[in-house]
Amino acid sequence: MKTKHHYIQDESLYPSGQDKIEWVRRNMALLNGIEKAFRTEQPFKGMKIALSVHLEAKTAYLCEVLKAGGAEMYVTGSNPLSTQDDVAAALVKEGISVFAVHGASPELYEECLMQVLSCEPDLIIDDGGDLVSLLHTKLTHLIPKIRGGCEETTTGVHRLLAMQKDGSLRFPMFDVNDAQCKHLFDNRYGTGQSVFDGIDRTTNLIVAGKTVVVAGYGWCGRGVAMRAKGLGARVVVTEIDPVKAIEAVMDGFTVMRMEDAAGIGDVFVTVTGMCDVITEEHMKRMKDGVLLCNAGHFDVEIDVARLKQIAVETRAMKPNITGYRLENGNWLYLLAEGRLVNLASGDGHPAEIMDMSFAIQALCAMELAVHPPKEARVYAVPDTIDAYVANEKLRSIGIQIDALTDFQKEYANSWKV
Repeated sequence: MKTKHHYIQDESLYPSGQDKIEWVRRNMALLNGIEKAFRTEQPFKGMKIALSVHLEAKTAYLCEVLKAGGAEMYVTGSNPLSTQDDVAAALVKEGISVFAVHGASPELYEECLMQVLSCEPDLIIDDGGDLVSLLHTKLTHLIPKIRGGCEETTTGVHRLLAMQKDGSLRFPMFDVNDAQCKHLFDNRYGTGQSVFDGIDRTTNLIVAGKTVVVAGYGWCGRGVAMRAKGLGARVVVTEIDPVKAIEAVMDGFTVMRMEDAAGIGDVFVTVTGMCDVITEEHMKRMKDGVLLCNAGHFDVEIDVARLKQIAVETRAMKPNITGYRLENGNWLYLLAEGRLVNLASGDGHPAEIMDMSFAIQALCAMELAVHPPKEARVYAVPDTIDAYVANEKLRSIGIQIDALTDFQKEYANSWKV
């Protein structure tokens, strides 16, 4: 396949996209510093990077930072509804090859992924594992050139670990998601805030006084539950992990099975990474006017296909809200087609949060460019990168912390009292 220069919705949309990118640039101090260093060091000179991440302003700035480091960038989105067409146009204006359209069909979405990979990249940056999957299935001839890649999110890491387990992973990948400065902040504080930004922007309904059911109490679920509580909701958590369930109880939340929560919830947010979390059985138990939304990477957590089948009436209520009336007369309102509500109905995580995550992405990409690991497996982000990002983040917000004295270091490393 011959790589085209770009495929986007409308090149004339670039002015508002440029404004969005400039705004996040002003609020992403870590990437500012990395961009400056990259311009001097040129770690990616002569290399091509294929990137598939939710294509909005913060991702666009990451692309510009990598380009400043000498990379030839080929970019697409990682979800059809999270692509912002004006941002895509702004990147094309900067000379970056972009293949992404908001609302793309499944066929067009895959074609955009294929076009990005047809550049024969040296490095990949993935979010959810779509690039890795295509490289290991339809485009295996491109693998020998690839030095390695970075994976952004929990779902993609699960895919990588499954591939590593059965021996099918054929190049090294950094697990960016499990870096401390990623999941502790991006997954928790980023998801928590952006989910309710998306819900509020879409519905214009109050959260206070409602019962919010959060499916999954991983780092994303913790953040959603915390923000729901802060907004005045009664929070119910559903879990399959007994340890996480106990943690949710001790954090002050009610824990129960989904079949029991289905009848009392007003808002349902799935953040599990698993399929069939909300099924027909649960939907038939739900109250009239329930809001259904998903914050997991793929649109498999709510059984949307079955919801469409059992509905006796379907209506577009307003942008990004589809109403489904069941036989019992109750309306269930699905937000953003069951896709990521914080990105499909909003702008995703706050810029200051993604500054940390994308700083890790940029530094791991540099590590792959300069010191590529030889073994085809999943690698943890080096502690030095995590520590650098944490220290730079503190410095950027004007906070200083203590340091151990030499005596304290000796004490900490001794078994003698």
